Amino acid sequence: MIKITFLGTSDSVPSLKRNHTAILLTYKGENILVDCGEGTQRQFRKAGLNPCKVTRILLTHKHADHTLGLPGLLKTLSLTGYQKTLFIYGPRGIKKFMENLLETFGKIENYKIDVREISGRFFETPDFYLEAENMTHGVPCVAYSFVKKGQLRIEKSKLKKYKLPEGAYLKDLKSGKDIKYNGKTHKAKDLTFVENGTKISFVLDTSLNKKIAPFVKDSDLLICEASFSNELEKKADEYGHLTSRQVGEIAKKSNSKKLIVTHISQRFENNMDKILNETKKVFKNSHLVRDLDVVEI
Repeated sequence: MIKITFLGTSDSVPSLKRNHTAILLTYKGENILVDCGEGTQRQFRKAGLNPCKVTRILLTHKHADHTLGLPGLLKTLSLTGYQKTLFIYGPRGIKKFMENLLETFGKIENYKIDVREISGRFFETPDFYLEAENMTHGVPCVAYSFVKKGQLRIEKSKLKKYKLPEGAYLKDLKSGKDIKYNGKTHKAKDLTFVENGTKISFVLDTSLNKKIAPFVKDSDLLICEASFSNELEKKADEYGHLTSRQVGEIAKKSNSKKLIVTHISQRFENNMDKILNETKKVFKNSHLVRDLDVVEI
């Protein structure tokens, strides 16, 4: 199971109900923080989560509403005995940005920070991988996808059909290897199937561009900013953001299964349904997220 906790869902200006952007993805031993807006460590407290469990931070870009929570979070980890290497990923220029940030707020001495500028598939385990694609936002900016790989599963009904008892050889089947039992060879392809993987994409701060839909294609969950309503499309393009209708069109064109809309402008604080309704007209399975909402997939 993959758990997504929305620690902050506002745009560049927070409101009484919405904090700056930060999203935590939890899967097995990984706690991956996507962006770290001002006040993120306090949002951890509100959500009942331990920031010391964070393993990686994915920064979409260097703008303040996505990064100003970093100095406090890094210091808190230092004060509370964080002992892992903290991996921080981001677009071109993020290394210099982190150097300047640490120079300003004080270097971290008691744990290691590994900062990497990335593109394409940049981290992989036998179970999942992370990838990035460049976006358009005035400064170097990337979108991210977390992809849980499809797993090879044994079809137990086939074991019964061929009268194969469960045993140590099942390990070979799970690796896709053919097996021999009582002198007869059984092909792995006849006894196994591939369980579908899971793709979760994060598109935070970008103007409309041709790279978005191909990058998030077939997402089980697309998490996307919609800072502006339909009638403000010109302003959205001017500031490097997306409108509610554009987000719905991206979800539809990319064949995504579910869309969660975030990074909502404070101008819609008392009329959030406007954004959601405009998105739903294009892509029905759209949902508007709020601070501290949790989604499991």
